[in-house]
Amino acid sequence: MNNYYIVDKSLLPESFSRVINARKLLSTGKVKNVSEAVKKVGISRASYYKYKDFVYEAENNQQRKAVISFLLNHKSGILSEVLNRISKTNANILTINQNIPINNMANVVISLDINKMNISVDEMMNKIRQFKDTSKVRLITIE
Repeated sequence: MNNYYIVDKSLLPESFSRVINARKLLSTGKVKNVSEAVKKVGISRASYYKYKDFVYEAENNQQRKAVISFLLNHKSGILSEVLNRISKTNANILTINQNIPINNMANVVISLDINKMNISVDEMMNKIRQFKDTSKVRLITIE
């Protein structure tokens, strides 16, 4: 089941657009912190934090990217298996950040160019979830 929809913004609450605008202000350095950003766009900090990781602006450019994170059991070869599975989707791996294992689990964050993927991001994440040595697979952001 797909967890994402593309919806005309006229159907959504105004706070969604304001969250996106606040995030833009922060990322461009036009404001110094979240308090200043939310004040400038007219939403509460609670609204910003509630939606900031879930509301994104769809863009029609040729360079689509996604960032996913997951936990891996500290087991030899499992990261290689996951990377091979990702490469079979025609996603291009841009960066990999793996933390040292703590309590036998390592956090991994991967950024991907998803422009030429032959399946959806949801399907790819489900394929990663099928590995018994992975857990907490989630989409951080997509553009």
